[in-house]
Amino acid sequence: MAIILADVFGSPNIGVYCFANEKIAIVPPGLTHRKIGQFAETLGVEVCNTTIAGSTLVGALVTGNSNAILVPHTIRDYELERIQRLAKVVVVNSRWTALGNVILTNDNGAVVHPEASANVVRAVEEELKVKSAYGMLGTLPFVGALGVATNRGAMLSPKTSQEELDVVKMALHVETDLSSTNGGVPYVKSGILANSKGAVVGPLTRGAELMQISRTLGL
Repeated sequence: MAIILADVFGSPNIGVYCFANEKIAIVPPGLTHRKIGQFAETLGVEVCNTTIAGSTLVGALVTGNSNAILVPHTIRDYELERIQRLAKVVVVNSRWTALGNVILTNDNGAVVHPEASANVVRAVEEELKVKSAYGMLGTLPFVGALGVATNRGAMLSPKTSQEELDVVKMALHVETDLSSTNGGVPYVKSGILANSKGAVVGPLTRGAELMQISRTLGL
């Protein structure tokens, strides 16, 4: 288990550009072979190189766990085919396309935006094979952007209340804690790409933040 520092296209917001579960990582085209190799080794995954709906903002558009990956209806056929070579992919019929920002999940459970449609909740529960709970973090509904969850732990925005934290803890069945990333950014996912085997963290992340990430995610 390891943590490395890395950027994507010179940006520290690696979680906006990339997605990872226990089996694969999805990264946008344009990363060097060396960086892709580092991600694969650190996370212990195979790497799929593709855009989503023509966008490089893969992490914001995709969510999932070991059972399936949920993608927006705007995904293109060739992108879908690339991911399907490595994992089960489910297209979610919803007007919401930034699924990675509104769903926080691991293999044990999920927390979803309080206004998520029935289609979104159904996809989470039937395809990811977990029970879901409605929740907010720091009074904001964008739970996927404000937290990162693995099968070892969940790191949440430092603005999260105790009540909100308890919802996540009960839903995901892991220990939870609070921290910013990239030197004070409360949108935790923007700076972390992680699974139970490792993490890639934005290079602006401070020592205290790294320690908290390592401890909470069990790395």
